[in-house]
Amino acid sequence: MAREFQRGHKAKISDLTAGTDLYVGVSIAGPGLTFDISCFGLDANEQLSDDRYFVFYNQPKSPEESIQQLGAQAGDSESFRVTLDRIPAGIHRLSFTASVDGAGQMSQIGPGYIRIVAGGEEVVRYSFTGSEFSTERALMIGDFYLKDVWRFAAVGQGFDGGLDALLKNFGGEVAEEAAPEQQVPAQAAGAPGFAPPPQAAAPAPAPSFGAPAQAPAPAPAFGTPPQPAAPQQQPVHSAPTMVGPLTTPPAAPYGQPPHPPQQPGPPSYGQVPGQQPGYGGQVPPPAPAPAPYGQQPPYGQQPPYGQAPGQVPGQQPAFGQQPPPYGQQHQPAAAGAGLAAALQPYKEAPTGARWTPQNQQLMRVDLSMGGQAVLARQGSMVLYQGKVDFSYKGAGFAGRIVGNATGQEMQLMRCTGRGQVFLAETGAHLHAIELQGDGICVSAENVLAFDESLQHEVRRIEGHGIPGGALFTMQFQGSGTVIVKTHGVPVVLPVTPTTFADSNAIVAWSAASQVIISSQVRLRRNAYPGHSGETVNLQFRGAPGNFIVVQPYEV
Repeated sequence: MAREFQRGHKAKISDLTAGTDLYVGVSIAGPGLTFDISCFGLDANEQLSDDRYFVFYNQPKSPEESIQQLGAQAGDSESFRVTLDRIPAGIHRLSFTASVDGAGQMSQIGPGYIRIVAGGEEVVRYSFTGSEFSTERALMIGDFYLKDVWRFAAVGQGFDGGLDALLKNFGGEVAEEAAPEQQVPAQAAGAPGFAPPPQAAAPAPAPSFGAPAQAPAPAPAFGTPPQPAAPQQQPVHSAPTMVGPLTTPPAAPYGQPPHPPQQPGPPSYGQVPGQQPGYGGQVPPPAPAPAPYGQQPPYGQQPPYGQAPGQVPGQQPAFGQQPPPYGQQHQPAAAGAGLAAALQPYKEAPTGARWTPQNQQLMRVDLSMGGQAVLARQGSMVLYQGKVDFSYKGAGFAGRIVGNATGQEMQLMRCTGRGQVFLAETGAHLHAIELQGDGICVSAENVLAFDESLQHEVRRIEGHGIPGGALFTMQFQGSGTVIVKTHGVPVVLPVTPTTFADSNAIVAWSAASQVIISSQVRLRRNAYPGHSGETVNLQFRGAPGNFIVVQPYEV
């Protein structure tokens, strides 16, 4: 069982494991962010007195290979191999750090961690989140330090500035990039800190450490020699070590086919690219661009009946053509398109966060991140990977009383273990709402899953005319994530003194809002001016800043 560290916790390595050949995995991610994850080998004065022990993307190992950067694997954003008994006597501390490459700050990151694995088993893990930091652009995550014996410390300290500033803090120097005609030959010695290491005359020998590239285990087990590796290429920073969204060409709006390849030569003024002029050389006006997904065109400019949004009038979509999945950008088919190219747009979204939407209707939770269980609606699991245990979670004594009286008890299952669980229900749209100490009320019918760390209770809003005689809502408070399901794309509105909503269409509202039953009793069934057609509405009241969430659906 891995030990969970908090910031500032320290322990001897020998108390964690008897091994000295260790795997160190780091996970850190943020929306639209890319990170540089490095290891600084420092002397007794905590200075980088030898640039060769700065292990990063352009220098992936130390001279004697006691510190090696392995890349992303086993669910980690970056990984290292540390062989403690081979570290030279002049190195007293190994500091594992992460810095933002480009714009951004540490407060934008999601849940992350650093872990140590020995013999294929995780022995210690330190987790952190972006709420612990503010405007810092670098982070000192954890240290191996020598004090009589090697020890590990969970640091979790933010640092202003990026990788350059962190390097200067440790006493290193940032080398200026030389012009192409002034580059130092590969045979020259003494490469600067940020320069690529000299090109070896012969391919580097394959290390004895074996980490299969696609191992299903949480981390590779050391000690098994792998197959002979190909000659090592010159490392460049072309493949970022983070799982942040990669920068790809912008995708076509939802429902619009991908743009055709650019034709040589610019088109004439007003001519649609790829379209031939009409009779007499006249070019028909271009079709209006469709509105992005989630944004409706202005009133009166709806597409004709039977025409999909973004479809050119008179043009039929190709057979089997589907819009790009939610949250994934369209990938153009490669030359010689086959099965792999056809399935490319539907591949699993990259890992790096605890909750990750795969598309509009499918959500994945990584139970190995955060170290806490998830409560989900029974029957919502569609797939799971790894070692996951499912158990029944009752609603408690009060919940059973409410459920027996109304027949609307929410059946939950408790998901624990180390793996990924995919959740969905009847093709409903799923939305992840992250709470950071605040509260929200969600209709019980719209709750799919939530972190067990959240405080939750069932409330009942009674009202004559509501289907079932009452509306059951769940109030969540604390820090964690709630997955809400809706029929269609919802809308968020502020609460005003005249805010009314249908009890079937309401999804959620702020916990500070006051809910009042509003009945409209009429002598005839049909609607007339001043009557909405609904017999019972919910009126919401609250101070400025409160909100409600409504779905475009009702029974």
